[in-house]
Amino acid sequence: MAGYVIVQVDVHDAEKFEQYRPQVPPTLEQYGGEYVVRGGPQECLEGTWHPRTVVIKFASVEKARAWYDSEEYAAPKALRHSASNANLLIVEGA
Repeated sequence: MAGYVIVQVDVHDAEKFEQYRPQVPPTLEQYGGEYVVRGGPQECLEGTWHPRTVVIKFASVEKARAWYDSEEYAAPKALRHSASNANLLIVEGA
Protein backbone atom coordinates (compact mmCIF):
# COMPACT_ATOMS: atom_id res chain seq x y z
CA MET A 1 0.00 0.00 0.00
CA ALA A 2 1.25 3.51 -0.81
CA GLY A 3 2.77 5.78 1.79
CA TYR A 4 2.26 9.53 1.72
CA VAL A 5 4.31 12.26 3.35
CA ILE A 6 2.06 15.21 4.09
CA VAL A 7 3.68 18.46 5.16
CA GLN A 8 2.26 21.82 6.16
CA VAL A 9 4.99 24.43 6.06
CA ASP A 10 5.07 27.96 7.48
CA VAL A 11 8.14 29.60 5.92
CA HIS A 12 9.84 32.28 8.02
CA ASP A 13 13.04 32.63 5.92
CA ALA A 14 12.09 32.63 2.23
CA GLU A 15 15.68 32.95 1.02
CA LYS A 16 16.82 29.84 2.89
CA PHE A 17 13.68 27.97 1.88
CA GLU A 18 14.40 28.68 -1.79
CA GLN A 19 17.80 27.03 -1.28
CA TYR A 20 16.03 23.99 0.18
CA ARG A 21 13.49 23.44 -2.60
CA PRO A 22 15.83 22.31 -5.42
CA GLN A 23 17.72 19.98 -3.08
CA VAL A 24 14.72 17.73 -2.40
CA PRO A 25 13.76 16.19 -5.80
CA PRO A 26 17.06 14.28 -6.22
CA THR A 27 16.58 12.73 -2.76
CA LEU A 28 13.01 11.70 -3.63
CA GLU A 29 14.06 9.98 -6.85
CA GLN A 30 16.32 7.59 -4.95
CA TYR A 31 13.37 6.36 -2.87
CA GLY A 32 10.71 6.42 -5.59
CA GLY A 33 8.95 9.48 -4.19
CA GLU A 34 6.85 11.72 -6.38
CA TYR A 35 5.09 15.00 -5.69
CA VAL A 36 1.31 14.86 -5.68
CA VAL A 37 0.94 18.40 -4.32
CA ARG A 38 3.82 20.88 -4.14
CA GLY A 39 2.68 24.16 -2.67
CA GLY A 40 0.34 26.18 -4.82
CA PRO A 41 -2.77 28.11 -3.88
CA GLN A 42 -5.00 26.52 -1.27
CA GLU A 43 -8.29 27.35 0.38
CA CYS A 44 -8.88 26.32 3.98
CA LEU A 45 -12.54 25.38 4.46
CA GLU A 46 -12.23 24.11 8.05
CA GLY A 47 -9.65 24.47 10.80
CA THR A 48 -6.32 26.26 10.61
CA TRP A 49 -3.72 25.30 8.00
CA HIS A 50 -0.26 26.60 7.28
CA PRO A 51 0.12 28.56 4.04
CA ARG A 52 1.97 25.81 2.12
CA THR A 53 1.02 22.13 1.78
CA VAL A 54 3.09 19.36 0.16
CA VAL A 55 2.05 15.74 -0.47
CA ILE A 56 4.63 13.18 -1.64
CA LYS A 57 3.70 9.62 -2.67
CA PHE A 58 5.94 6.58 -2.11
CA ALA A 59 5.36 2.90 -2.88
CA SER A 60 5.00 2.20 0.86
CA VAL A 61 5.16 3.76 4.31
CA GLU A 62 8.52 2.02 4.73
CA LYS A 63 9.91 3.78 1.63
CA ALA A 64 8.58 7.11 2.87
CA ARG A 65 10.23 6.61 6.26
CA ALA A 66 13.48 5.46 4.66
CA TRP A 67 13.57 8.69 2.62
CA TYR A 68 12.79 10.88 5.64
CA ASP A 69 15.53 9.21 7.71
CA SER A 70 18.05 9.01 4.85
CA GLU A 71 21.51 10.54 4.72
CA GLU A 72 20.53 12.09 1.39
CA TYR A 73 17.69 14.08 2.96
CA ALA A 74 19.50 14.98 6.22
CA ALA A 75 21.12 18.22 5.00
CA PRO A 76 18.02 19.50 3.14
CA LYS A 77 15.89 18.63 6.17
CA ALA A 78 18.18 20.66 8.45
CA LEU A 79 17.92 23.59 6.02
CA ARG A 80 14.11 23.32 6.02
CA HIS A 81 14.10 23.28 9.83
CA SER A 82 16.14 26.50 9.87
CA ALA A 83 13.88 28.22 7.31
CA SER A 84 10.41 27.13 8.42
CA ASN A 85 8.13 25.51 10.95
CA ALA A 86 6.21 22.45 9.79
CA ASN A 87 3.81 19.67 10.63
CA LEU A 88 4.87 16.47 8.85
CA LEU A 89 3.29 13.05 8.91
CA ILE A 90 3.46 9.77 7.05
CA VAL A 91 0.13 8.18 6.17
CA GLU A 92 -0.68 4.81 4.63
CA GLY A 93 -3.14 5.19 1.79
CA ALA A 94 -4.46 3.92 -1.52
